Amino acid sequence: MFPTTASTLAALLYCLSAFLIFKQLGSAQHQRWVAMAPALVAMLLQATALNSLIIQPQGLNLGFFAALSLITWLISIQILLSSIYRRIESLGIVVFPVSGFACVIASLHISDHLISITSNAVQGHIMISVIAYSLITLGAFQAGLLAYQDHSIRQHHPGGFIRYLPPLHDMETLLFQFLGFGFICLSASLLSGFVYLEDIFAQQLVHKTVLSIIGWVILGVLLFGRYKFGWRGKKAISWTLSAFAFLMLAFFGSKLVLEFIL
Repeated sequence: MFPTTASTLAALLYCLSAFLIFKQLGSAQHQRWVAMAPALVAMLLQATALNSLIIQPQGLNLGFFAALSLITWLISIQILLSSIYRRIESLGIVVFPVSGFACVIASLHISDHLISITSNAVQGHIMISVIAYSLITLGAFQAGLLAYQDHSIRQHHPGGFIRYLPPLHDMETLLFQFLGFGFICLSASLLSGFVYLEDIFAQQLVHKTVLSIIGWVILGVLLFGRYKFGWRGKKAISWTLSAFAFLMLAFFGSKLVLEFIL
């Protein structure tokens, strides 16, 4: 019962924080953190709920909604930490309510998918994979925001919400920081998968593996293009969203089919 209560309270606090951030866009530094404070408490509550939900005596419960809650929790943490250095708390207006919703749904145990962990190496592989997906998902959010900002500026409508976003250069720098760390984690995830997982191309893992490799290649080409040719703007956005699409199909698409369709 406690995880459900904690999840519900976390969802309410996430929504409160999103509302306060929206109301205080462009406010002073101390007011920004007043708006973020409920989200910080919500993250602690969600962590407690996730601990009870995922860590089971028989193994790890990483069903569709448990994994979604874990990834949105990691994304929320990344937004909070990144907001210390850059004014990107506006991402929380969308992400925080989604994180709260995922937390509540996961606490209802709609789907359980227990994974028996035989070694710390396999557990490390799983956690690195989740961190990689969360970083790249946050990069996709950043790319969407960057596309909206770029479109508004090109249409000579830089007012409204756009006024509260960092300059395009800073937005792009942050995007590639997320993608760079995400690429490193994804590379480590794929490598550890080949080393530690048996039959990585069997046991219904082949689709997930192939889609993840395609997403990894797209992301690698994008980062190389950024380093070598200075790729930016629409090209960076489209490649980011393409990599994100393949990786989300690999992670959540596979889970959706295995747990709810087959």
